[in-house]
Amino acid sequence: MPLSLAQMRRQYTHHGLQDDATMDDPLVMFRQWLQQARDTECAPVEANSMMLSTVDSDGRPHCRVLLLKGLSDEGFTFFGHYHSDKGQQLAANPFAAMTFFWPGLERQVRIEGRVSRLDPSLSDAYFDSRSIGSRLGAWASPQSRPLADRAALESLLADTIKRFVGQTVPRPEHWGGYCLHPDRMEFWQGRADRLHDRLDYRLVDGLWQRNRLAP
Repeated sequence: MPLSLAQMRRQYTHHGLQDDATMDDPLVMFRQWLQQARDTECAPVEANSMMLSTVDSDGRPHCRVLLLKGLSDEGFTFFGHYHSDKGQQLAANPFAAMTFFWPGLERQVRIEGRVSRLDPSLSDAYFDSRSIGSRLGAWASPQSRPLADRAALESLLADTIKRFVGQTVPRPEHWGGYCLHPDRMEFWQGRADRLHDRLDYRLVDGLWQRNRLAP
């Protein structure tokens, strides 16, 4: 039987998002939703997984899955290679969007804002907490650059292992953290018959303003 994408749908019936159950500060609400996603058995194993969308200097959008690694009053923290496609896109256009989807809870959060690099000391601290294999990989991989084959990558890793044998592996200057400073956040709760709940927060003159959007 041929696959019919038009018929692939489900009813969302687990929760509702009432106005009196929301919060004035979307960062506080996000923390609550993230904790609930972690605690829900049917949630993804990595509740901190997200889609990160960037735009290059030609205006073309790019999207990939990353892991959120920090959350503070300043914003949302993630890490990567500064010379990668992602890093070059953020250098050319320092705005990005994040999307979290927790199907077990029938929830989605969209976040937009300006992105800046973390202070090097914060990048150092996180890099030092990573496994030795991940630290070596950050040195070995010319992220987003073409490779002849898998063997070429393994050769680069072997050379890197030899380079740092018996030494502490420091953070390379081309690798570090970013913080997305949100100025818009949307909380989406699936509802029956596609009449979903959408609460939109926008930062205006330093204060969050909340509106309900039509689904």
